[in-house]
Amino acid sequence: MSAPDAAARRQERAASPLIRKLRWQFVAACMGLITVVLAIVFGCVWASAQHALERSSHTALEQALSRRDGALLPGLRPGEEDGQVLLPYFTVQIWGSTVYVTGGTYSGLEDTDELTAILQACLAQEADEGSLPGYALRYLRQNNGLYTQAAFVDISLETAALRQMMRSYLRIGLLSLILLAGASFLLSLRVTRPVERAWRQQRQFFSDASHELKTPLTVILSNAEMLEGAELPAREGRWRDNILSEARQMKTLVEEMLTLSRSENIQRKPAEDVDLSDLAEGCALAFEPVAFEAGKPLAWDVAAGLAVSGDPEKLRRLASILLDNAVKYGAAGEGIRLRLKPERNQAVLSVTNGSGGKPIPPEELPRLFERFYRSDPSRGDQSGFGLGLPIAEAIAREHHGALRAESDAVTTRFTFTMPLKK
Repeated sequence: MSAPDAAARRQERAASPLIRKLRWQFVAACMGLITVVLAIVFGCVWASAQHALERSSHTALEQALSRRDGALLPGLRPGEEDGQVLLPYFTVQIWGSTVYVTGGTYSGLEDTDELTAILQACLAQEADEGSLPGYALRYLRQNNGLYTQAAFVDISLETAALRQMMRSYLRIGLLSLILLAGASFLLSLRVTRPVERAWRQQRQFFSDASHELKTPLTVILSNAEMLEGAELPAREGRWRDNILSEARQMKTLVEEMLTLSRSENIQRKPAEDVDLSDLAEGCALAFEPVAFEAGKPLAWDVAAGLAVSGDPEKLRRLASILLDNAVKYGAAGEGIRLRLKPERNQAVLSVTNGSGGKPIPPEELPRLFERFYRSDPSRGDQSGFGLGLPIAEAIAREHHGALRAESDAVTTRFTFTMPLKK
């Protein structure tokens, strides 16, 4: 297999950052929906189990209060429920300050500090039925006029059962989420395959079309330039000038399309150590006369010695795009400022120009990085093709950085951040 074929196969197998992002968004959406569904199902089961246990203890309390003594009903065998209080319980009668334990499965409670504390906690409650978590008891209280009758049932088994159920649900839920995450990822590969194929074909067409257009444009330009020195009538001379102007614009567009296509190529050059400070200052010096001629003086503030890892040519292209964008679209008579500084282990490069009181609307800011998108034509020179900022953003992504735009009534600012070299 030849080297180009091997490279093509690697490119086929490799997913673009956009497709990878789409896959993870699909997985995140699936997992979010699954988590919500599992939470609702487990919550309903939990509430149902808790209600059933509370109802069971309530029935036991009512049975206990309906009994006149603590003896079990005759004729019953262990495990039979008819009329039998199955949970540990005890009942009391309160006559003023005198308390009588009238029945139950507990012994030795009468005249104890523990019973006094339980009764005080019970009588302090406003509701006639409730729980005493500190004693793992549920109570039911009845006021019979001359005395108060109360029944208490042990809910420690109920609490332990609910806790065990919760632990089981958490284990089941965690295992289910792990299995479903794997299934969602495999499904995302299948779902995004047509999108990936279409994206790859679009990118290939983008590159091929640029290459195919470059040759005829070069021929047109060469022939038109040969006519520049020829004496032609005024009318034919205007035609020649129009051909040259349009062909040069088309050549610029094709070159930008090729640059964008190459910036998205999977095959990357090895990273180099780059002095971003020197690079930014060099770009500022190159653009200073251009900005001055446009009536938008350029100033810069560059921190020294900021080193990064990347492709110096692409980083230079990114800085040049931002400066060129500021010269083209900045408000006339207002200055341009380039600033480079370190911030939290990041190099922060910003280019600011005056907005002339016409800020870019917030909803348009993200669209500035779309191919061929241009903002309101009333803002500055519109000689570009809307590919500069997409190229800059592609370079930023390649260098594990980010490019964002901000705009207000005073300034428009583009900020590029990337990790400093450790």
